[in-house]
Amino acid sequence: MGFGKGGMYQSRLEELQNHFKTRNKIREYSAHSSKVHSVGWSCDGRRLASGSFDKSVTIFSLDRDRMNKEHTFRGHTGSVDQLCWHASNPELLSTASGDKTVRIWDARAQRSAATINTKGENINITWAPDGNTIAVGNKEDLVSFIDSRTHKIKTEEQFSFEVNEISWNNQSSLFFLTNGQGCVHILSYPELQLQHVLKAHPGTCICIEFDPTGKYFATGSADALVSLWDVEELACVRTFSRLDWPVRTISFSHNGQLLASASEDLMIDIAEVETGAKVGDITVEAATFTVAWHPKLYLLAYACDDKDQYDRKRDTGNLKVYGFPSD
Repeated sequence: MGFGKGGMYQSRLEELQNHFKTRNKIREYSAHSSKVHSVGWSCDGRRLASGSFDKSVTIFSLDRDRMNKEHTFRGHTGSVDQLCWHASNPELLSTASGDKTVRIWDARAQRSAATINTKGENINITWAPDGNTIAVGNKEDLVSFIDSRTHKIKTEEQFSFEVNEISWNNQSSLFFLTNGQGCVHILSYPELQLQHVLKAHPGTCICIEFDPTGKYFATGSADALVSLWDVEELACVRTFSRLDWPVRTISFSHNGQLLASASEDLMIDIAEVETGAKVGDITVEAATFTVAWHPKLYLLAYACDDKDQYDRKRDTGNLKVYGFPSD
């Protein structure tokens, strides 16, 4: 039995590696006048959004193998640090900004649908999979829970530790936080009662992502490791250790088979989830702080801290997409 399973994994690994041999083209798009902090695809994969230090949000539309700039949203008066789309409505996305607001944008109407005032400079945001709640964390480790229908803050939770990234599980019944002590705190939702504390890493636990199948979640840490966790058992299944710098961002592919991770290393690692084997990597010229797989295709959007080749002090403000057919 073991040999059969091993053979199955090997053939799938070769299939994935072969896919990217013919679909490894990177396209670069001018999006902002300053550093891009966050990229994300709408749930139907037709739009890609980017948020930037330049206070704007840019929307691109994907038509077959072409990306076109659709609209730039302005309104935030501070840096847009993170964005997330509604899990089932492909028109709505939300943004967290240092201007102490959360905004909800309607991509189809090309306007701001709501502005929610919060208590601090917001740095991370996540939308519950059931679509009803947006959680936003600020620099003072206060997490606010916003009703996405009334645009009112339902509750707030102050934490006594450094809160990094936040996420719900796929059922919206548990709320996860990564922290500066290398732990993952798991709270019941909506009660926000502490259920578990996982000691996930010896270094700061930076990012967290759930795979679309609901089987795993992954964490990235300052120890340069990505850990893969079984959702049911809350046990670490394996670690990915090909990066040398703190892991800033991770993303699962649409089918849960691939995991991309990035850092200040000059490459983005693409691993097969079930074996940890390397499927490929993307060479980059600067630190990468945001990656996002397309929800239906093997297309990876990302943004690096790239500088203008003629003016090294100036950010390019570009985003990139990897996985288009090679010419």
